[in-house]
Amino acid sequence: MPRVDFGIGISYISIRYYYRIYKTYNMKVTALIPDEIISDVRKYTDGKNITDSLIKALNDWLYAKRIENLNEKLSQNPIQFQDGFSAEDIRNMNNRQ
Repeated sequence: MPRVDFGIGISYISIRYYYRIYKTYNMKVTALIPDEIISDVRKYTDGKNITDSLIKALNDWLYAKRIENLNEKLSQNPIQFQDGFSAEDIRNMNNRQ
């Protein structure tokens, strides 16, 4: 495939590669979910439709799981500050600017 230079440091090949990396795919799924769960999800998420409601609910669930995973990692290996670190000194430095 020939390279096409757009004069801004981006060639056709790199744009095509960028598109392949960041293109999102939607997956159609058939799931048997009880009506009670669907109605609760729609009520609590305020989605425009069932799909929107499920996307919002799944994103919220994933967010919570990621936070839970991060908390677990931090509890196993807590953050340690350098000797002489003072939050008050950092606040004072930021206030001077």
